[in-house]
Amino acid sequence: MTLHKTQHDAKTSSPNAVAWAILSLAIGGFGIGTTEFAMMGLLPNVAEGVGVSVPTAGHVISAYALGVVVGAPLLVAVGAKMPRKALALGLMALFTVGNLLSVFAQDYSTLLVTRFIAGLPHGAFFGVAAVLAASLVAPTKRGRAISMVMMGLSVANVLGVPLATFVGQQFGWRWLFVLVGIIGVITIVSIAFFIPAQKAHPDASLRRELSALRRGQVWLTLLVGVVGFGGFFAVYTYVANTMTDVAGFASDFLPVIVGLYGLGMVAGSYIGGRMADWSVMGSIYAMMGFIAVILVIYAATVHIQWMALLMIFVIGASGSMLVPSLQTRLLDVSPGAPTLASSLNHSALNMANALGAFVGGLVITWGWGFTAPALVGAVLAVLGLAIALFSGLLDKTGSKRLAS
Repeated sequence: MTLHKTQHDAKTSSPNAVAWAILSLAIGGFGIGTTEFAMMGLLPNVAEGVGVSVPTAGHVISAYALGVVVGAPLLVAVGAKMPRKALALGLMALFTVGNLLSVFAQDYSTLLVTRFIAGLPHGAFFGVAAVLAASLVAPTKRGRAISMVMMGLSVANVLGVPLATFVGQQFGWRWLFVLVGIIGVITIVSIAFFIPAQKAHPDASLRRELSALRRGQVWLTLLVGVVGFGGFFAVYTYVANTMTDVAGFASDFLPVIVGLYGLGMVAGSYIGGRMADWSVMGSIYAMMGFIAVILVIYAATVHIQWMALLMIFVIGASGSMLVPSLQTRLLDVSPGAPTLASSLNHSALNMANALGAFVGGLVITWGWGFTAPALVGAVLAVLGLAIALFSGLLDKTGSKRLAS
């Protein structure tokens, strides 16, 4: 069954049925976002709990990110012959088990392993969820459907992360993973009940999925995410220091700032889905240029408190606006093998996270100050725009060597 075929069949479903199906996938995104970002706020508690320093405990976050990068291609390849609903259920089950295992980790080494396991299904789940969501609606509404799935990740930053952080601080950091495990179980039940069954493609195979990796446009789209999104993470990684040392906010005001950032992500997901339905490549061009401009303005005005708050909201929105278009672009350039390509988007975004944190830390180490990561981020956004323009040029020229 092709993606277009499942889209055609999905049109017979009622709007309410489609909404509940997409919500079930978004709940999974909410759980993933909660476990990924709440760990940052609970890091001192985790460090004390397993008897290591805070910098060493930070490797637990790295272990999760490594799981995301490794798991996306690996698990999609392993599940290539499975119906996508069954694959989504299996991935969420692994995610739930990984988090519940973290509850019982008694030492640092065990926690590293359990966080790696929990990270494995992250990218693969979002990739499969994007394909499922796109199959449930008409082609002209794919961007909005995908953005609603990603909305779960955005809402997690507004509701899930603060709640999990509070619970972890009040009752112990292990309760973070209990809470996420419960969300995982709810997601499994919801997907089983609301997602319509879809037969596996009769030609589905590991070789068919890997065929997506032979397409130059897939790699170019992933590279846009790695480079262009790196600027977004260059700023976010050091936002606490920038807000306190440059903008002059008290440290106890940081939850408000993070909340504004999360609200920006929610708004950006909503807008980004509609932009993707308007024009996938046009949205990528516009957002790459917009991010570059916004980061320069942020660097120039962050010392003004009201501007700092406004720009944090806008930066959160701009990053989320880009994701639905990148995800939809990967579906477009990988016909016949969309699941693996779509999953790799989240590996690319985690690589962007690492790139942004690295270059941002580098310029701070050189003594350029906490506004320097934003300027470096603007350069990365421009480079991402250049890669996107080259990709679009290949579409227009019909290059057979790179575009197919």
